[in-house]
Amino acid sequence: MTRQKNPLESEDAALFRAAVGEVRPLPDQNRIGPQKPPRKPLPRTPVPPPAIPDMLSDGCPTKSSSGFAAEDTPDEFLRNGLSRMTLRKLRRGHWPVQDSLDLHGNTSDAARKLLQEFLHETAQRGLRCVLVIHGKGMNSPGGAAVLRRLVRHWLAQRPDVLAWCDAPPGDGGSGAALVLLKVTEPPVE
Repeated sequence: MTRQKNPLESEDAALFRAAVGEVRPLPDQNRIGPQKPPRKPLPRTPVPPPAIPDMLSDGCPTKSSSGFAAEDTPDEFLRNGLSRMTLRKLRRGHWPVQDSLDLHGNTSDAARKLLQEFLHETAQRGLRCVLVIHGKGMNSPGGAAVLRRLVRHWLAQRPDVLAWCDAPPGDGGSGAALVLLKVTEPPVE
């Protein structure tokens, strides 16, 4: 079925062309649309940190000082005396992640040492929120998430850790912990 041209439409088109005049297309602009700038990692100090005493336990069958055995490590943690709103804000991304540590492929001893060094360094730099990636245990024998359980147990033992929870899905989900740290101001001289 062919459509017949309406005489008003053709008159309107002619009037429009007469009013606009000669039209030249704009030259192609070699532009890329606006994008979110990538987050720049904070500079790390090349000087090795001083020896940090290993005060973290891997857990035992009895309850630890944090209130739970390593086998029963919960999915989130909130230090006593803090509001539940703190944990809610952490889950919702109120504090931006300032640095991260990836523990994939490390033994439990190496992971414990790296975690202690990382947390010591973040305290020196005055960071508030960090991401610790421990993995989900999919490649470990039996599919047990050994590092996940141990890292969360170790975090609960640290007095400078105020809260932690599963990371957002884009940052690792249950394979990473979003950690809120206590910030201590350096003394004013």
